[in-house]
Amino acid sequence: MVKVTIDGQTIKVKEGSTILDAAKKLNIWIPTLCHHPDQAVKANCRICVVEVDGQRVLQPSCAFPVSDGMVVHTHSQKVRSARSNILELILSHHNQDCLHCPRNENCELRIVAEKLGFNKELRYPLHIKEGKDTSSPSIVRDPSKCINCGRCKYVCDEIQTVYAITKENRSFETIYTTSFGEDLASSPCVNCGQCVQACPVGALTIHDDTEKVWQAIDSDKLVIAQVAPAVRITLAEALGEEPGSISTGRLVTAMKQLGIDVVFDTDFTADLTIMEEGTELLGRLKNGGVLPMVTSCSPGWIKFCETYYPDCLDNLSTCKSPQAMFGALIKTYYAEKLDKKPHDVYSLSIMPCTAKKYEANRPELGRDGYQDIDAVLTVQELAKMIKSAGINYKTLPDTPFDKPFGLGTGAGEIFGATGGVMEAALRTVYEVVTGEELKDLDFKEVRGFEGIKESTVPVGDLNVKVAIAHGLGNARKLMDAIRAKEVDYHFVEIMACPGGCIGGGGNPIKNWEKMANRLKSVYEEDKNLPQRKSHDNEAVKELYTQFLGHPNGHKSHELLHTNYTNRSNILN
Repeated sequence: MVKVTIDGQTIKVKEGSTILDAAKKLNIWIPTLCHHPDQAVKANCRICVVEVDGQRVLQPSCAFPVSDGMVVHTHSQKVRSARSNILELILSHHNQDCLHCPRNENCELRIVAEKLGFNKELRYPLHIKEGKDTSSPSIVRDPSKCINCGRCKYVCDEIQTVYAITKENRSFETIYTTSFGEDLASSPCVNCGQCVQACPVGALTIHDDTEKVWQAIDSDKLVIAQVAPAVRITLAEALGEEPGSISTGRLVTAMKQLGIDVVFDTDFTADLTIMEEGTELLGRLKNGGVLPMVTSCSPGWIKFCETYYPDCLDNLSTCKSPQAMFGALIKTYYAEKLDKKPHDVYSLSIMPCTAKKYEANRPELGRDGYQDIDAVLTVQELAKMIKSAGINYKTLPDTPFDKPFGLGTGAGEIFGATGGVMEAALRTVYEVVTGEELKDLDFKEVRGFEGIKESTVPVGDLNVKVAIAHGLGNARKLMDAIRAKEVDYHFVEIMACPGGCIGGGGNPIKNWEKMANRLKSVYEEDKNLPQRKSHDNEAVKELYTQFLGHPNGHKSHELLHTNYTNRSNILN
């Protein structure tokens, strides 16, 4: 431990701590922009400079280590002057059209400027980068708002290993862009939205589809929405409540008040996915199919696999994601029940995931000139609509999901967390194979935020070897080991986003403390539901009886399964 004094307050901290670390323990605020708690130190922006006794120049507090006896000043005249100048330089390269910016409520640059009391005219001429990119269905890139902090590149390279972002030029000409100036849609981007989560300003934002949905609500079409498991965990947070607040009934009420006609629960098709995926896994085990079988629920992961591991596409389950399954059922089975044509129905998804917007546009997820999903809104976009409609979310009564697809189980609910798909599948596969009822439904060995988890689960006479990875950097490590035959698994779950769907790019901006609260709520929801196993879902059973026949049957394959595309050419 070393002793350091900051603004007259003395504290002992671990050797190797930074000045910023020590200041936080003393509740002393130091402005930061390029710093991110989940990323390595970059010290790009320099807004966090402080004065250290004995040092000739100001030092970046995010990178400068403390030493025993160090004395630090965070708001001396020298520091205040430097920060003001740095802020002016940053603002001179930043589009200040804050009124129309999607990040105007939580822009870190605006917050820093406000806290520093910045209220003067800029001394420097504006140099605004041009070339707004709206090519991606998931993400909008606006270089005019980029502050060159480097957080997007770090998360894309180091955490997700997608390498869709590059840094070009130096000094004031620095720009973070895509390789060779191509648009996002043509780049290796997998639409995961983790760059949006990392960006401190409005340089990277979610592609906003709210106006399109408003138009659908105002039209003569029947608007049918599905709501993903993670949304009931994160929507209240997006509307100002504590992270982890569960608001299932209130979100249904809010959507009805917005004018959405029917609200279904994606938990239903999560259960359906388990029936199809579990049957597929058992078939591969019995008939010598390609192993390990890898889950296919995460569209960001699917695109990543298509791009970087096209030789492993046969390992992917052929099951569509729960979103895609729901879209297919809404435009076929449900539309037919209502005596409506597919074009008379507007299929809307509420998702925690920006990649779901990309998935909805995949050509294989549609037929006869229409897509199964007409629009995808993220949690952030739905929150925006609720606010704009003047709905007081905290005071809303609870409303149940609509029938027949409003019934889900705890197994469907845990799809929202890393390891959840695996755990849900194991609950069903175990009972189908053994014919015995599981005494303990909690497979805790597949839970938690460890990047890669593995376990062996006894299922009758077979020891099923499983692995789970979340975040595409961890997925790459796992797939490299599988490709090299260094490991031997039967079943693998991969989620593109760190933490799984509760860490999706369309959720409120996260940190790992918030993530822990979200994860806890996922398992609370599972515990509180009357049914916790997918194969016990009575509505799913009825769907097979009335329409699908049986899992992995002809009708199921036609509507609920898909194929994949080799996209490795995008890297050339």
